[in-house]
Amino acid sequence: MTTDHAPSTPRASRAKRITTLPAAFAEFWRHPSPWMIAIPLVGALVARLALGDWRWTDALVVVVLLAVSPLVEWLIHVGILHWRPRKIGGVTIDWVLPRDHRRHHRDPRDIPLIFIPWPVLVGLLPVLTLIGVFAFSRVELGMTFLLTVTAFLLFYEWTHYLIHTDYKPRHRPYRAVYKNHRYHHFKNEHYWYTVTSSGTADRVLGTYPDPAQVPTSKTAKNLHGAA
Repeated sequence: MTTDHAPSTPRASRAKRITTLPAAFAEFWRHPSPWMIAIPLVGALVARLALGDWRWTDALVVVVLLAVSPLVEWLIHVGILHWRPRKIGGVTIDWVLPRDHRRHHRDPRDIPLIFIPWPVLVGLLPVLTLIGVFAFSRVELGMTFLLTVTAFLLFYEWTHYLIHTDYKPRHRPYRAVYKNHRYHHFKNEHYWYTVTSSGTADRVLGTYPDPAQVPTSKTAKNLHGAA
């Protein structure tokens, strides 16, 4: 959280027209977030392969993490990214993730705003590493956890980034994810919160309506009607 801050000043959009997968892939790796995630991902992979001792609990950790990932996405999107700034004792309570997410809604094609902010990863990745090393009964299992989480984070970054490029979906699974997230940005920001899947946590938690029955929001690009 941060204390009161001056409103952000308008700036030129940093959007690019990207229509092919090779161009999208090249642009993706020009930003710090993918590298910051990929380095611990490779480290966890090397460590896990070196440690060996594979057991059924490794598969269980992977299955559980993948199963809860849509719910985690939904909770983070609703509870953190769509955090409404609040004044307490004359001080505005707000922080970098919701601020950047509001900017992201204002200009969904501004590429740097698509990624997880690097200061957040500076804090998050060491915490995940510590969990992997110390929170499990076997360090091998902890490395399986770290490998799975960092792989999912990289997959999240790639999926979210690709949706916001001009590359058009060609296959049904990605088309469903693409439409789901773009409804959130261009139809109504109160629905369709998951990014890497469609109709999962949203369907369970009541935020997966028929788009034809949902009014187009006037604040989809201006969250909370902020200035």
